[in-house]
Amino acid sequence: MTRTRKLEVIDSHTEGEPTRVVVEGVPDLGGGSLQELRGRLEGDHDWLRSACVNEPRGHEAMVGAVLCEPVEPDCATGVIFFNNVGYLGGCVHGTMGVAVTLAHLGRLYPGSHRIETPVGVVQVQLQERGRVTVSNVPSYRHLKGVQVDVEGWGLVTGEVAWGGNWFFLTEGCGPKVCRENIEKLTAFGKAVREELQREGITGADGAEIDHVEVFGKPESRGLADSRNFVLCPGNAYDRSPCGTGTSAKMACLHADGLLREGDAWRQASILDTVFEGRVEALDGNRVVPHLTGSAFVTAEATLVLDPADPFRDGVRA
Repeated sequence: MTRTRKLEVIDSHTEGEPTRVVVEGVPDLGGGSLQELRGRLEGDHDWLRSACVNEPRGHEAMVGAVLCEPVEPDCATGVIFFNNVGYLGGCVHGTMGVAVTLAHLGRLYPGSHRIETPVGVVQVQLQERGRVTVSNVPSYRHLKGVQVDVEGWGLVTGEVAWGGNWFFLTEGCGPKVCRENIEKLTAFGKAVREELQREGITGADGAEIDHVEVFGKPESRGLADSRNFVLCPGNAYDRSPCGTGTSAKMACLHADGLLREGDAWRQASILDTVFEGRVEALDGNRVVPHLTGSAFVTAEATLVLDPADPFRDGVRA
């Protein structure tokens, strides 16, 4: 980079989890599918990801989004999501953030809209006051009763499921799911993920399981049906209940006959924010998850990338 670049961004949070949408200054990614565009962004312009979400402009929990032309003509936009270490498949909290950002810009109005992601098209229902429902990509359980022997924690049993990203889901193992145990839960999640990799346990077609989701009881009765801690790639924890993780959880519950089509599932995060979800049954054990949460715009900013700045592209992990 030999000249100063400027990126116009809008920040939001969804139930506590931040999203930074780049609305101006994205380099030309050419044409093709969203997967191809994501590949070009990663291969040729990864500076944008790092500059947006890593220090000194961002932080480890921030998720970024680049808007692009959709392939599907009836979609409001295409979007590519990324975080502090790489690129994501889907991102439900980020989709809610994109929806309120586009509304803030006057480009989206209350009603039903389609948004294209690298893992498929999702439907959003934009409501008033930042309330958004996302109908996610079809989700399903891939493996049940997976056991890994994790050093320091013993035998950990869980499930592998897809909700737009790959998850290992476990309950009753590891530290208690509460805010005071965030550091312990982070260490536990990292150890589980490393053991899954050592033992060659993957999602479909050898896909890496890069999210670990630990479940426990909600802080208070009536708050939700469950409370979770989600360790994301890059080792930040999700401040929201994690939309793709809640999708994976509901797919597992439905596969076990514990969540009927149309029944509500309320998933609390480690910060006690809540997504409300329902599933629509498809063929086999696949479901379409519908998740509702709230997102709010928090800032408009111009990011300045000075070529003389040694950290113009961010502090890389």
